[in-house]
Amino acid sequence: MTSTPRYNLNSGADAVCDVLVVGSGASGLATAITAAHQGLNVIVAEQNRYIGGTTAISAGWAWVPGNPKGAEKSEDTRAEAEAYLRALAPDTYDEAGVTAFLDTVPEAITFFEENTDVNFVYPDKAPDYQMDLPGARIGGRALLPDDADVRMLGERRKELQPYLSSYTVFGYMPQVGPDLNEFFHANQSLKSFTYVARKLLKTWADKAVSQQPLKRTNGSALITRMAASALKLGVRIWTSSPVEQLIREDGQVTGAVLSGKHAGNIRARLGVVLAGGGFTGNEELRTKYFPHDPHGDNHFTPTQGHNGTSAEMAIDAGGYINNDVFTPGSWAPVTVFKHLDGRQRLFPHLRQIGLPGMITVDPEGQRFGNEALSYHDFGRAMLEHEKGARHTFGWVIADAKCMHKYGIGYAKPWPIPRKYFYDTGYLVKAESLAELAEKIDVPQENLANTVQTFNSGAENGEDHEFGRGSTAYNHFRGDPEHKPNPNLAPLDKGPYYAAKVQMGDLGSFAGLQTDEHSGVVRKDGSTIPGLYSVGASAVSIFGGGYPGYGSHIGPALVFGYRMGRDIAEVAATTGNLETVTRAQQVRA
Repeated sequence: MTSTPRYNLNSGADAVCDVLVVGSGASGLATAITAAHQGLNVIVAEQNRYIGGTTAISAGWAWVPGNPKGAEKSEDTRAEAEAYLRALAPDTYDEAGVTAFLDTVPEAITFFEENTDVNFVYPDKAPDYQMDLPGARIGGRALLPDDADVRMLGERRKELQPYLSSYTVFGYMPQVGPDLNEFFHANQSLKSFTYVARKLLKTWADKAVSQQPLKRTNGSALITRMAASALKLGVRIWTSSPVEQLIREDGQVTGAVLSGKHAGNIRARLGVVLAGGGFTGNEELRTKYFPHDPHGDNHFTPTQGHNGTSAEMAIDAGGYINNDVFTPGSWAPVTVFKHLDGRQRLFPHLRQIGLPGMITVDPEGQRFGNEALSYHDFGRAMLEHEKGARHTFGWVIADAKCMHKYGIGYAKPWPIPRKYFYDTGYLVKAESLAELAEKIDVPQENLANTVQTFNSGAENGEDHEFGRGSTAYNHFRGDPEHKPNPNLAPLDKGPYYAAKVQMGDLGSFAGLQTDEHSGVVRKDGSTIPGLYSVGASAVSIFGGGYPGYGSHIGPALVFGYRMGRDIAEVAATTGNLETVTRAQQVRA
């Protein structure tokens, strides 16, 4: 029996497709592109007014060990990748999931590069996040998307998810690596200044003429290329069209009820693929699965659209969330502040706190970890250090030299005026450490001792407490031109500055339990016919570990590809004549 829609819609189907994909991030578009390439009729339903989800505001990297070019260039082996992933989360290692992932990486990356507009760049260095573990590699596993021109999307270009404004520099989004390094040195080098000026002038000119920057970088470039590829294949991408309810007939998911611009009952011959992100923006689910946030007020997510609707619909259909993971979320400390008009803003601290001349302290004024760890691992250290605290937070501290040279996160370095950062509550300034301690309410003696201890080693490029600057990954997060250690410099010149950091995320690792074909399963182990899940809505195949740059997007691309490939095979084996005939025509 079909479940009764909660919406006043016509009986029957208002639209028919082979596959209905919920969400237009990397996993959803990867599914749609692969399925459409096989001749299937695909609809992508996006709840947001924009295409791209969190992928579009991310750095766009994809962690895909065993990709053909990277593995050959770095002499990486599958055995090393397996050893690294096993060491990363030994108690929750998902052997079947890792095997499926590594089996498919070469096929998936080759498919996108040979059959779509997606181009990857292969950086020489992109160290794994935990270089001290067996099997870790300094490069070859993480790829980033080539820059794109938004005009590839034609009339749909205005529907591309805008950049996260707090991460742009006057409208331009620097790419992690050499591009970003030039921006770090724009106030110190004529060469870098000229480089940055060219980038900004081009961005401003494009925006004046075309109402948006035409050159897209990072995750925005990846989504631009993927969406353009999907549209060329005839995929219908419907924005402002939330999926409100799954339609079930005799225990099988056969479609969904949409609201918004494309309201109606959508019949999906081969099934519905949930690719709408995780649940970090859903207070009810977050308080249930995030131990540090039992009251719903101790976590702030910058993710786009991760409101848990995919999880809720799957649970309603009989699925469940698997929380048996090393960590339930991919942590990212954030600064929470307000626009001058009172609206809340977030700045994720994904790289800045590993730079020379900064430390992070707890509410007692004491350091609690290596600030040059990955944002996820530093966030994990922060949560462990403040376990049981009513509110989890710390303070990034910098002196005048550091503030002048690098800034603190969203608060840009000289010569950018700082009044806005003070007025919005992002930045605190004081002439001395004692005054700063008073302003941010930490014990003065503790902060003074912390800075003194840190400075005693930093002068010689050593961190005696936490080993900051001791791995290749630490150095990658630092300033390569700073000697003797890219991550360390004393804090010894006033005035001093502070920005408050609280707990945030880039997605959830706990997620819907799926089978080897991404089918959503019940607690008794049976699969729900016609219902699938890929990307952040599904449980992490890394067991809740965070291996390196692009640990969400890599599996999203690979399992999205597998989903599109496998569902086309379902069409052939189930004898759906209309679908099979169309697929055969496309292949011919």
